[in-house]
Amino acid sequence: MEGKSRYYKRMKAQFILTAFCIIAAAVLFVPAFPAFEPEENNVFEVWLNGGYAGLTADEEEAQELLSQARAAVASGSGELVFLDAALELRGRTMLFGTLDEPDAVRENMRGILGKSVRDTLQRAYTVKINEYTVNLRSSSEVLSLLNACLDKYDPEDIYTVELNVDPGRELNVLTASIRRTEELEADAALQEAGLGAFFEEVFAQIEPAQAQDFAALDYGLVELGFADTVEVVEAYLMEEELTPLAEAVEQVMNEQAKEEIYEVQPGDTLSQIALDHSLPMEDLIAINPSLEDENSIIRAGAELIITVPEPELSILHSELVYEEENYNAPVEYVDVDEWYTNQQETIQEPSEGHRKVAAVKTYRNDQEVLEEIVLEEVDFEAVPKIVRRGTKVPPTFIKPISGGVLTSSYGRRNAPTAGASTNHQGTDWATPVGTAVVASCGGTVTRAGWASGYGYVVYIQHEGGRETRYAHLSKVLVSVGERVEQGERIALSGNTGRSTGPHLHFEIRINGSAVNAVEYLQ
Repeated sequence: MEGKSRYYKRMKAQFILTAFCIIAAAVLFVPAFPAFEPEENNVFEVWLNGGYAGLTADEEEAQELLSQARAAVASGSGELVFLDAALELRGRTMLFGTLDEPDAVRENMRGILGKSVRDTLQRAYTVKINEYTVNLRSSSEVLSLLNACLDKYDPEDIYTVELNVDPGRELNVLTASIRRTEELEADAALQEAGLGAFFEEVFAQIEPAQAQDFAALDYGLVELGFADTVEVVEAYLMEEELTPLAEAVEQVMNEQAKEEIYEVQPGDTLSQIALDHSLPMEDLIAINPSLEDENSIIRAGAELIITVPEPELSILHSELVYEEENYNAPVEYVDVDEWYTNQQETIQEPSEGHRKVAAVKTYRNDQEVLEEIVLEEVDFEAVPKIVRRGTKVPPTFIKPISGGVLTSSYGRRNAPTAGASTNHQGTDWATPVGTAVVASCGGTVTRAGWASGYGYVVYIQHEGGRETRYAHLSKVLVSVGERVEQGERIALSGNTGRSTGPHLHFEIRINGSAVNAVEYLQ
C-alpha cells in the first residue's frame, strides 16, 4: 500500500510539471494570443414609440419584426392604416443572460402599434361635376347618385348610368355615360355567351327604319344624357370627408342660381327679359351695373347678366311628341334700297296655318333648347306676312350705351384734371369698364386705336359730313374701313387716356365742328 501511494504521488507531480511546461511554452511561443473580452453592444434593447418591446441580438431582425407587426395591425382592415412607428435600438454589452423570443418581441410591437393608430383612410370615389365635387363611399353609391339625377326625366328606368375607365388618363379616372338599360342587359348576356363582338358588328350594319306615318312612331323619351362632364376618381379619404348618399343626392339635384350672359334681341324689353327668366325686375337691375332702373334703355346686341336656376348636374333629354297646332309662316321681307331702315310697308297680311307634327324636343333640365320636326302633315298652309322695308340708314343718332350717369355735358366747364379742356366738346356718361358701346349711327370706321388724351377711340364717318367719336375705351372691336350699322357693338367702355374715372366720352361733329350731342339723340 505504501508503495502504491508513493507511485501516485510521483505521477501527480509529473502531471503538474508537464502542465506547467506547456503553459510556459504557450506564453513564450504564442505571445499574440489575446485575452478574452466580450464584444461591445452585442445585444439591443428594442424600444418602439417610447415603449420597451424586448431584447434582440440583431438590428436587422428588429426591423423585420417591426414590419411584421405593422402588417399584423393593418391586416384587420381592408383600408390604408396610418400609425406612428418610432423605432429605437439601444445597444449594450451582455456576458450572461437570455434574449427574448422573436415572436414575443413581435407581439409586444403589435400591441404598442395598436395604441398608436392615428387614422384609417377609406377607399372612396370623388365625383367631379364642373367645379363641384363630392366624395362617396363606393362605386355603387356613385351610380345611385347619378341614376337619381335621371329619375326625374326617366321614371321607368329606360336608361342607366355606367362607369368606364378613361384610357387616355394616367390616373384611374372613370367617366360616366348613359345607355339604354335593355342594351346594357343585352350586352351582358352576349358577353357571357361569347357572342358580343359578332352581334355588335351585325347591329352596326342595320339601318333604322324610317316611319312613314304618325301611328308608326314610338313616342316618348328617345335620348338622355348629361349636359355636364362627369368624372369619377378613386381615392383614399378620411371617414369625415365622405358625404352620405342622401345628402349628396340633395346637393347635386338642388337648383342653384347661376349667372349667364343674355344678348338683347330686337324687340326685347327689360320687363319681358325678367319675365322670361323668372327673375324679379329689382334683381335684374341689381346684377347689371349698366341699368339704372326699369326705364333704362337697352339696345339689341347689348349683353345683360341673368341668373338661371340649375342643379349642379344638368340633364339633356329628348322626347318624341305629337302635336296638332296652328302655326305662322316666317315674315318675308322685300328690301327697298331707296328707303331708310325706319320705313316699311305691309303688302300682304298673314293668316295662320294648321298642321300635325311629330317632333323631337330637346330640353336642358326643364327648358326647351331645340326642336326638330320628324314628320309633318299640313292641313292648310299658313300665309306669310310680306313687308317692304328700307335698307338705307337714316341720319339719326342713338345713345351709344345703355344706362350710364351723365357726369359732364357739352360746353364750358371747370377742368376735371390737369391738362383737360375747359371747353368740353362731348358728353360724358359714367359707366363701369366693359360696358358695351354701340354705333350711334351707321357709317364707316375712320379711326380705331390710341389717340393721346382720348385713350382708345373709335371714329365713325356718316352721311352729310357727320362724324361720331367714342373715347376712353377699354377695348376696340372694329377696324378702320369697316362698315358698321346703327346699334352694332363697336367697343367696350373704359378708363384710358386722360380720364378721372370709368366713363364714355361721346362726340358728334358736323363738318368738323363739335355740336351738343344730346340734342341730336333720338
